[in-house]
Amino acid sequence: MQKNNNYIIDHLKQLTSIPSPSGYTKEIMKYCENVLRVKGVNTYMTNKGALIATIKGADEEKQRMLTAHLDTLGAMVKEIKSDGKLKLSMIGGFMWNSVEGEYCIVHSNNADYSGTILMEQASVHVYRNATEEKRDDTNIEVRVDEQVKNREDVLGLGIEVGDFVSFAPRFEQLDSGYIKSRHLDDKASAAILLHMLEDIIDEQIQLPYTTHFFFSNNEEIGYGANASIPDAVEEYVAVDMGAIGDGQASTEHDVSICAKDSSGPYHLELKNQMVHLAEENQIGYKVDIYPFYGSDASAAIRAGFDFKHGLVGPGIDPSHSYERTHTDSLIHTFHLLMSYIQAEMI
Repeated sequence: MQKNNNYIIDHLKQLTSIPSPSGYTKEIMKYCENVLRVKGVNTYMTNKGALIATIKGADEEKQRMLTAHLDTLGAMVKEIKSDGKLKLSMIGGFMWNSVEGEYCIVHSNNADYSGTILMEQASVHVYRNATEEKRDDTNIEVRVDEQVKNREDVLGLGIEVGDFVSFAPRFEQLDSGYIKSRHLDDKASAAILLHMLEDIIDEQIQLPYTTHFFFSNNEEIGYGANASIPDAVEEYVAVDMGAIGDGQASTEHDVSICAKDSSGPYHLELKNQMVHLAEENQIGYKVDIYPFYGSDASAAIRAGFDFKHGLVGPGIDPSHSYERTHTDSLIHTFHLLMSYIQAEMI
């Protein structure tokens, strides 16, 4: 168990260190492709830039697919102000106050530039109503860590409207077993899938069905793994965070099995199979409903695909903020998915 845990965390640390807001995912996809190539796993890139890895099974007529997304929340430069500060446009859905004060990187064509996300009225010694001003795209801005005094200075660096902005992950692994970082949604799940592929190869596990591992790159903006899905796929499981909060069952110490999200119920028999596998293998789990949530699986169903769809993943607190999970949840998710891909289809 400790070996699995260490490999997953090593992958997670590497993944969180690579900036990948939706639309800016080429580097992280190449990283994953190289990791899998070393193991001899067959992969290919889709036209949209996602990565699909395939393990052949005993039955190639009926197939499964697991997905996790590598794209994250982020922003784009919306405007370069006359004083050299940058206004932003969100990528994905989050609250501006969740990134206020965060370090960031502005990715220009020329170079990457360090910056800090701040309120325009950040100084309480200057702005009397600093605490009352609304945290929105009118007041939030980036202070670039270069000697820039005006718009022309910023343009001279090569920074333009439309440049991507990524948020510093600040990854920390604690002795208590907790891991805190930005973008655990969904790099925690992607780290689990990477290690699953390694484990299948290293242990020479024969899968009963050909299984595809889809690392998607547009989930945060709603259309991640909803194309390039092989026709033979009959079961499709999204691996994404379990949302924690008041009224939720999910915890940071269990694998979360989703019964329903904003798209409606997930496939009942597939959900029941996950519960059965968890109980049979003494895996800590919680069944939950996510009221304001959508996944790659629900996006694929909306796109018209005909298969059983499910959603499981590690519990993460709080979603779309500076997040935290526990190694317990990562290991329970890993073991549930390894049990699932070796089980008979419904």
